[in-house]
Amino acid sequence: MSVVIVERRGATALLRLNSPANMNAISLELRSDLSEELPDLLCDPTIRCLIITGTGDAFSAGGDVKQMADRRPNAVRERLQWAHRWARLLLESETPVIAAVNGACVGAGFSLAMLCDLILVSERGFFRAGFPGIGAAPDFGLAFTLPRVVGLARAREILLTNRKIEPAEAVALGLALRQLPADNLLDEAHALADQIAAGPATSLGLTKTLLNRAYSTSFDQFLEAEAMAQSIAFASAEFAEGVAAFLEKRKPDFSKA
Repeated sequence: MSVVIVERRGATALLRLNSPANMNAISLELRSDLSEELPDLLCDPTIRCLIITGTGDAFSAGGDVKQMADRRPNAVRERLQWAHRWARLLLESETPVIAAVNGACVGAGFSLAMLCDLILVSERGFFRAGFPGIGAAPDFGLAFTLPRVVGLARAREILLTNRKIEPAEAVALGLALRQLPADNLLDEAHALADQIAAGPATSLGLTKTLLNRAYSTSFDQFLEAEAMAQSIAFASAEFAEGVAAFLEKRKPDFSKA
């Protein structure tokens, strides 16, 4: 049984973590499969939106603790180097990514969800930092991404107390867009992905890049990036189609642009 299942549907794709026996923990096997699948999906120009979800009762329970016996600094650094490549790939790719959190979203699973652009959560889902429970520091970029969504004070509280965040609170905090019945989660995720995929891929990719730079550059540097992005957008076939559609008073068709 493959621990990662990929389903393509038109301009969208669904990546399912498929190791329910260990709550989709990020094992060496899962890590290896993700290292193969993610770059292909995020670099494929025909995939305009990606959904990530889990099988069974968990989105992901985080790192596989059973495989963390080697605590030597070099071994820890090697594990993190892989995680950091994955984190950069998700953040720097121009492909919008949706996390459909179907169940427990803990530790590195929480980190993975926070690296996605949008999060939908099932009524059965929840979030927990997890790291304090095993005496570890947050990794996979969580201490970077979480404060940018909920603010520094709330991120401190979530990471230091290791408390459980139920779906309704996740929505109130801005972690998730909305809470959904478990049976409707993937249908809603696909509907959202289809809506995004129908948009102008160049424009949306540039928008994602600008949003990611908003907290890490000075305002002057940001304006330079904005000017460059707009120059790229204006030169695209999608912009030409958008302007033509506006002038002709019709709905733009970006699929052929």
